[in-house]
Amino acid sequence: MVRVRRGYADGPYGQIHYLDGREGRPLLLLHQAIQNANQFDYVFEPLLERGIRPIAIDLPGFGLSDAPASLPSIADYAAVVPPVLDALGLAKAAVGGHHTGALVSNEVALLYPDRVEAAILGGQMLIPDQVRQALIDDIVAREKAFQALPEAAHMVEVARIRERYAAGSVSPARISDYVVQAMQALAQGTYWYGHAAAFAYYQEERLKLLRHPTLILTNTGDMLYEAALATHRLRPDFAFKALEGGGIDIVDQQPEAWAAAIADFLRGL
Repeated sequence: MVRVRRGYADGPYGQIHYLDGREGRPLLLLHQAIQNANQFDYVFEPLLERGIRPIAIDLPGFGLSDAPASLPSIADYAAVVPPVLDALGLAKAAVGGHHTGALVSNEVALLYPDRVEAAILGGQMLIPDQVRQALIDDIVAREKAFQALPEAAHMVEVARIRERYAAGSVSPARISDYVVQAMQALAQGTYWYGHAAAFAYYQEERLKLLRHPTLILTNTGDMLYEAALATHRLRPDFAFKALEGGGIDIVDQQPEAWAAAIADFLRGL
């Protein structure tokens, strides 16, 4: 992995931590819950090789960014992007996200259109209300109840969940990274914030309002692949790229292909 510059910007909830590739065409990267900016560790180098400057942000309450005082919305998460751009002296940038980060990217483009060159959406939340409520009752409820246990049993639980998702395609060392990232959110009391905000976000209407060049970047093994197809039917004017296989950890499973898809899209603008 390449060495990147770490920095902080002052935002609406305190300090915002980010990782900056420093050279190239700027691309803000927004992570999924319950991870942080280090989700993008393995795509920094292939993006830089393609002339793109990756800037990955720890959303509030994740990684090394300060936590909001109460449960944020997706729009609240989006509010941290302009301060990071200001701190880096950037008028605008492309904005891309994965899962929860894709919802934040959608909202950034709508709330701060003059700061956004293009949007890359890696995972959409187009679900019926009954499924939405089931996710809240299941995932958010479990995450709210998640707590430290003797003999680090809670860490083992996270590792086992991520190993099941990865199905052997991600190394034990990287699974360990995922656990560390999750524990940073647990320490801030924000472990459940990301998914709670995501499941409360009604993206279909917000997608209809997007006017920026937009790429739907998905993979056939992602649990949200069908939602990506539905998004493309809703917005056939969006560029569409589906990588074969993978899962929710596509940035680690296929970093070169993922970076190439973004580079090809941005070159074509």
